[in-house]
Amino acid sequence: MSIFYVCIGLALLVFGGEFLVRASIGLSFKLNISKMVIGMTVVSFATSAPELLVSIQAALVGSPAIAINNVIGSNIANIGLVLGITALIGPITVSKDFYKLNWPVMMMFSVVLYYFLNNDAVLSRLEGILLLIGLLFFLYVLIKNARKNADQEDATDEVDDALASVGYLKIVIWLLIGGASLYYGANFLVDGAKDIALNMGISEGVISITMIAIGTSVPELAASVIAALKGEKAISLGNLIGSNIFNIASVLGLTAIVKEIPVTEPQILSRDIFWMLGFAIVLLPLIFISKKLVLTRFKGALLFISYVFFIYMVFKVTA
Repeated sequence: MSIFYVCIGLALLVFGGEFLVRASIGLSFKLNISKMVIGMTVVSFATSAPELLVSIQAALVGSPAIAINNVIGSNIANIGLVLGITALIGPITVSKDFYKLNWPVMMMFSVVLYYFLNNDAVLSRLEGILLLIGLLFFLYVLIKNARKNADQEDATDEVDDALASVGYLKIVIWLLIGGASLYYGANFLVDGAKDIALNMGISEGVISITMIAIGTSVPELAASVIAALKGEKAISLGNLIGSNIFNIASVLGLTAIVKEIPVTEPQILSRDIFWMLGFAIVLLPLIFISKKLVLTRFKGALLFISYVFFIYMVFKVTA
């Protein structure tokens, strides 16, 4: 039955990802803002919903390690697993906005999260509010810059022009279908993966940073792979960077406001969060070495292999 849940979950997540990408492209036409921004707002928020629900539920039932490790593990998976696989499908051209705004903001939130947790081993309500305020300010700057540079969009982006004529009602319906499919698909996948892991005798901490984190990152994988196959590379990269920002600022921010999150497992600060910081940091030199501002298949392979090594080390230490 657990394997059945995993299969149904994957199918729903791929289905939902397709509708989210359609809606995102439609919105980019209607609102006259870049596909990168759409990926970092609409798609990122929708695909971060599973992390939000899992983290809030975990905090409320007294499993704070799952609440934190779910986000840390998901951020690692977004770069190592999802971005790695997306780049393997086809090289991703990186815009200058990546290193001028998007990557620095992701690093800032990552470092701030480490400081908040390392300072007193708890993510307080005040810190959660500060994270949300930081997210709102970032979105304001992002959209303002996008509107200012609207005429400088990359003309080589492969966009389905038919989506330019799609009405708002259909876009909303697509978003609702995509969001619902991602929600139920993530639930099925996480429940199935958790049951399989528990039957194998794996600890809760390992489950949260591997099985659950991968499960809640499948929406990002589905949306990014589908976008990459369609040639929407801007959405693929924007969705992943935006999702990592949303995971820290909105998922942990909102969860901390609902219930403060204490650090109950030492490896969160001694190991896990450093893996998250490492994967985030390595993105910058990757886009400049060899082919500048291009994530090639080789670079994607490096990210994917690094993620496999991370999973290996987690299970090796707990063995």
